[in-house]
Amino acid sequence: MSRLWKTLSQHIVAPTQLNLEQIPGLLAPFRRSAAIRRHAAAVIIARVQFISALFALLVPLWSLVDLWVFDGATAWSLVGLRFVSAAVFVILAWPRELSSIRPYAQAMTMLLCMLLVPPLFYLGSVQIIDASALDAWQQLVVRLYAFMPTIVLGGLAIFPLTALEMLLFSLPVLAAAGIGAVASGAELALEQQGAMLWFMLMMMGVAMFSGMSQSHYMESLVQKAMTDPLTGAFSRRSGAEALELMFRLAVMAGKPLTVMFLDLDRFKAINDGYGHDAGDEALRTLVAHLRRTLRRGDVLVRWGGEEFLVILPEMPADQLPSFLARLRDGGLGLRPDGAALSASIGIAECLADGADDWQKLVSIADQRMYAAKQGGRDRAVLPDGTMLALGFSTAAG
Repeated sequence: MSRLWKTLSQHIVAPTQLNLEQIPGLLAPFRRSAAIRRHAAAVIIARVQFISALFALLVPLWSLVDLWVFDGATAWSLVGLRFVSAAVFVILAWPRELSSIRPYAQAMTMLLCMLLVPPLFYLGSVQIIDASALDAWQQLVVRLYAFMPTIVLGGLAIFPLTALEMLLFSLPVLAAAGIGAVASGAELALEQQGAMLWFMLMMMGVAMFSGMSQSHYMESLVQKAMTDPLTGAFSRRSGAEALELMFRLAVMAGKPLTVMFLDLDRFKAINDGYGHDAGDEALRTLVAHLRRTLRRGDVLVRWGGEEFLVILPEMPADQLPSFLARLRDGGLGLRPDGAALSASIGIAECLADGADDWQKLVSIADQRMYAAKQGGRDRAVLPDGTMLALGFSTAAG
C-alpha cells in the first residue's frame, strides 16, 4: 500500500515536491500570493468560458428530448427554462479581458454563476414536472435531472481551487439537491437519501483532492516561470508585468509608487578574482539581505546581471531617507575577501517624477543609478536629485 501511495504521489498528486510553505495556499485562497491568484483567475476564467460555450450549445439541443418525452405544456416550459440557462452560458462564454484590479473576484463570480445554473434548472424542473403521474421514460429523465447537482460537484475537479473554495462552492449545490428532493416529495431520511448523500460527498472529496493537486502544480510552475533560478528574486519578465500592474493601480488611486534601481558595486572584480561561483554567492547574499529590509508588499526583481529593481508601493519620496537608513543598517552581505558589499542606487517615484508610464519610471531610476556610480559608488540618488552616501562599506555584513 505504501508503495502504491508513493507512486500516486509522484505521478498524480505532486508532480513537484510539496513543501510546508505551500500548504496554507492549498487550504485557503487568501494565503496565495497576488501573482498566483492572478494566474489562477486566468485559468479559471478560461475554463469557465470553454465549458459555458459548450453548454450554450448542448443545453438547447436537449429540448428535443423534452419535447419527445413530456406533454406539450410541460415540455415547452422546460424548453423555456433551457433557453434561459443557455443565455446565461452565452454571457459567461463571451470573450472578456481579465480585470486588472480584482481578477480573482471576477473569476470566482463567473465560476459561481456557471455552477448555479444546473442546480437552479433542476429546482425549476421539479416545479414544472408533475411527479405524480409519470411513465417510464419520463421517470428516467426526471432521475437524470436529479443528478445535476452531483455532476456539478464532480465538475469542480477541473478547477485549481483551494480546499476552502471547494467547500464553499459545494454548499449551495448540496442545498439545491436537498431542496429538490423535498420538493419532489422525497423524505429527507438517512435510510432513503443516504446513498445519494454519500455519493455526492465522495464526488466533493475527489473534486477537492483534484483541485488542490492542480493548485499545487500550477503554483509550482508559476513560481519557476516567475523567479530567477539563481537568486529566487522575480525574473525581469515577471517583474515587468508586476510593475505594469502596480503602476496602473497607483495612478488610478493617486498613490505613490517608488522604484529603486540597484547595481552591485565592483561585481566584475568578484568574478575575476574569485570565480563565478563566488559571484553567484554574492548575488544570493545580496538578495537574502535585501529581503530582510523589504516590506511584505515590496517586489524584488533581478533586472539583469548584478542589477536589481525594487518596487516599493505606497512609498512616498519623503520616507526614502529612513528606508535607505534601514537598508544600510541591515547591510548587503560580505564580499569573498570579507569586505562589505555595497551598491549604487537610483530612485524614482511616479508622483514626484511625473512619469506617465512604468518604463519611464525605470529609465529615470536607471539614470540616477549611473549618476550615483559616477559620484563615487556606495551612494543613492533620490527623486529630488539629492545624492546620499550610504556607507555600506562600514556597515555590518
